This record gives sequence, structure tokens and C-alpha cells, in this order.
Amino acid sequence: MTSFALVNARLLDPATDYDGAGSVLVEDGRITEVIHGTGAVAPEGMTVIDAGGLCLSPGLIDIRVKTGEPGAEPRETLKSASLSAAAGGVTTIVIQPDTDPALDDPAMIEFIQRRGAALGLVNVRVAGAATKARDGVRMAEIGLMDEAGALYFTDVDHVIANTRTLQRVMSYAAAFNALISCRPAEPWLSEGAVATSGELATRLGLASAPAIAERIQLERDLGLVEQTGARFLVDQISTEGALETLARARAKGLEVAASVSINHLCFNEIDIGDYRTFYRLDPPLRPESDRRALIEAVREGLIDAITSAHAPAPAEDKRRPFAEATPGAVGLETLLAAALSLHHEDGLDLLDVLRPLTHGPATLLGLEAGVLAAGAPADLTLFDPGAPIVVDANALKSKSKNSPFDGRRLQGRVLLTVVGGRIVHDAR
Repeated sequence: MTSFALVNARLLDPATDYDGAGSVLVEDGRITEVIHGTGAVAPEGMTVIDAGGLCLSPGLIDIRVKTGEPGAEPRETLKSASLSAAAGGVTTIVIQPDTDPALDDPAMIEFIQRRGAALGLVNVRVAGAATKARDGVRMAEIGLMDEAGALYFTDVDHVIANTRTLQRVMSYAAAFNALISCRPAEPWLSEGAVATSGELATRLGLASAPAIAERIQLERDLGLVEQTGARFLVDQISTEGALETLARARAKGLEVAASVSINHLCFNEIDIGDYRTFYRLDPPLRPESDRRALIEAVREGLIDAITSAHAPAPAEDKRRPFAEATPGAVGLETLLAAALSLHHEDGLDLLDVLRPLTHGPATLLGLEAGVLAAGAPADLTLFDPGAPIVVDANALKSKSKNSPFDGRRLQGRVLLTVVGGRIVHDAR
């Protein structure tokens, strides 16, 4: 369809704080009109899709997605990741640069974008490596990658321990307002850790790191942000102490954003249970007090983006002793339903849940999407927020099935995903 009208919907637009009845008209890949209220009549000849009063929001934007392409395609390909995203109502994914070879030059950035566009599914964008081969020493070609379309720059899970290198990266990026992202984890305290220090880690005999390791590293990173004037994204913040540091930096006027993994909003360290390797994550799961603090940070708007932290791993990499299992979990398909638990179980307003999934990341990365407005790309998600589901990892479209939500009962079913005016998932 080149033109259609989604009518009789409950529009949820965090960009304008609108939550009410309405309809959206789409033509040639863009929204042509947003009509608030009931009784909208589509222009003659336009296909009509009746939403039946269900929720229609901007498509989700996931800024932290790992694939195995190139280099480890049996884990995940761009196609399988895109299919997973579409099924989860995610219309834009940002591929992480920890591939083989790393995405550390403009040719690799353009390659991934071309491959993603050729699939004709979701919008595939790329984050470039901050250092060459993610070695933490040699600064990558940030300026050229920025021109090639990289949305931000990160060494992903590899901490840039060399402070001088990170200072150079930030100073260079600040010259053209590029965004730098780091995951805060003091490398010497965190080395070899698979859990958070405390009674549980001691009882299970797991190597652990204190929660303060996150805050210590974040203090260093924010000191460099203050000195260089760089735009900065705190990647996967996970502790209450780091949230306090983030809030102080924001109060000082530093241009600092933060993302949180859906896993750290939904699980705590107790979920590790009897060495369940699907809960082997990096950063590791935290105590319940940290999880509650993260949920409140979402409610208060301190968190700019909720991510799936999609990290596929085949069964043979998870069926190992806990400390030896590959960290990470798939999450694209379950992202929306899991996030809706913050509404159903924790009382967050639907707009507050959707904001860091749509408008927040769009604003952070300078994307046109994330809003229901005339002229915006027709990237849309229609979902039933109350529909009960039981997650079946084996039914996920990802090539890897390492979901910590396997068997979990959630509420929220994606019925329709539209990308650039094209229906890429239809479960009505």
C-alpha cells in the first residue's frame, strides 16, 4: 500500500504528550495528517485500517543491537535481527560495532547500511567504533564515519581504560558535535567479575565486582566530558550510585544522556537462581534496590533510552558453567511487552514508558522518527497493551534463543509494524 489510514486508534505520542483517540493518514512513506478525536474519515480511495481502539505509537527505536554479521553469522544476521525487530514493533535498530572486523571505518559503516536497506524491513543504522579494532588505544576515523552515517561512537563492552585516549576521542568528537558512548565499569575492579558483590555472589561462589565500580568509572568519564565539552551517552547504567552521579552532572549543565537495558528494569540478581546462564549479563544483574531506582529514573525522565541490549548467543555458548557462559540476551522481540510491565506492575504512565523507546532515542540521535506528526516518517507500531502472552524462546525469530524472558507471562502484543509506510509485520 502506498497510502492508507489507521483509524479508530488510541494515539500515544510521547513527543507531544498526547494520549487519546485519533487517526493517522499515511502516503508515500510519510505521515500526511494526524487527526485527534473520533470520527475521522479517510480520503476517497485510501485504504482504511481499523485499529479497533488499540494503541498506536511511533515505532520503537533500539539504540543497542548486536548481530553476528559480519564475522559470526550463525549467531545472528542482519536479516534475522530485522525480522525480530519488526515482530517486536521496533522500526529502527542501531547495530553495534563489535563485529569481526569491527565497524571502525567509513566503508564498514556504509556496508552495513546498504545491507540493511536491501532487506526492506526495518531501518538499520550503525554505531561506529571509537578506537581502531576497539583496542582502546588508537582513535578511529570518527569524522569520516560520521559523514558516512554513523550515529554515535562506542567501543561497546570494551572499556577505554586509557584516559588520554578517551580524552582525545572526546575532544575530537566535540569539534563536530558527535556523540560518544561508554559503558562505565572500572576495569580493574570489574576484571573477571560475573556478578555484583554481595551475599548472593558469595553464596554462589561467583567472581564479583562492587557496584561502586560503575560509579567510579562514570566519575572519570564525566570529568572528561566537563573538560572537553563532548556530548556523552552513559551506556547501560545499572546502579543507584551511578544514577546519583548522572543527576549531578545534568544539574551542572553537562550534555549527558543515559540508556538502560530492559533486563535491568525487569530482573534482579536473585533471578540468577541456581546458576541460570540466560541471566548471565554484562553488566551483571543488580540488587532489587538498584532495579527500583532505575524504574524511578525512567519515571522521572532521567533515562533517555531503554534498550533491548540484544546480544545473541547460540546454545553452546550458554550451556556452560555460569562464569564461563557468554554474557548477554536477545531482546528485540520482547522489548515492548517487557517495557509494558513497568506500566502494569509499577504504575508508570504509558507515555512515560514509551518516551525512552521512541522520542527519547530519536532526539538523542537526531532522527526524524519517534513522533506522530505530519511530515514524519511513517514508522508506526500498533499494539494491544493488555493482551496476555507467554514468551516462548524457541518461537523467536532471532537465530539465537538466549532469552531470560523464556516462559515468562507478559502483557502486550504487537499487531502491526509499519516502516516507511510499508507493513513489515502483521499479526492481526
